[in-house]
Amino acid sequence: MTSLFFTRRGSGPPLVLLHGIGHHWRAWEPVLDQLAAHHDVIAVDLPGFGRSPLLPDDFAGMPSLVSALASFFTSLGLGRPHVAGNSLGGALALELAAAGHVASATALSPAGFASAGQLRYAVVVLTAHRLVSRLPTPVVRTVMRSSRLRSLAFGMLLSRPGRITLERCLADTAALRDGVAFRAVARASRGYAFSGAPTVPVTIGWGTRDLILRYRQAAVARRGLPHARHVDLPGCGHVPMSDDPDLVADLILATTGALPPPAGGL
Repeated sequence: MTSLFFTRRGSGPPLVLLHGIGHHWRAWEPVLDQLAAHHDVIAVDLPGFGRSPLLPDDFAGMPSLVSALASFFTSLGLGRPHVAGNSLGGALALELAAAGHVASATALSPAGFASAGQLRYAVVVLTAHRLVSRLPTPVVRTVMRSSRLRSLAFGMLLSRPGRITLERCLADTAALRDGVAFRAVARASRGYAFSGAPTVPVTIGWGTRDLILRYRQAAVARRGLPHARHVDLPGCGHVPMSDDPDLVADLILATTGALPPPAGGL
């Protein structure tokens, strides 16, 4: 079992948070405190990202990642935790739900509902971001100190890039640069499509301004998971936790049952 790095806070039923490709646990910082008021929150670095090592076989396909996370749950004595994930993490949340490993799943702009062309586009955009992250550190720091250039650098990922701090920009850029599993995950994503049928509560939220896994893919998810709750995230980009933390926290807490769904839905 590969040891995964994680941060933990709060108390209550366990809730595991799963980030996207090239990111790290800090993707969830904007919502951690709100979630920790109701849950024992575990934000994890996926294998080969952040401070977590690669899987022993250096493979990062969906079955091996699901297996690694199920073992991680067991190692912490979590039983069947609630999970929430974004992008790659959203697909993992759905796969874990379909496999019966979790109590509920919230998936934010999940992978698994893109056409082959849409998926190629997403990988190309993220790969381009990774190439830029490999510029010399002094150059990256100079660029990120400019709020205008910072907004340009993160404008494909966030609809409100001006909200992200310089420190977070530098940390996220380093995580993308140093994510040793990036290429393996990108290769394994070719041809991937979610086809499971979870029986636990599932909510899928999609940013209406997502420029990576575009909003039109939400319609595919609606057809594929007709019994899930589908929620638009108005004005949010691909990483909605940063764009609208209150909306995302409420969405997750309504899915776990910690808060009742708002009258009329979200």
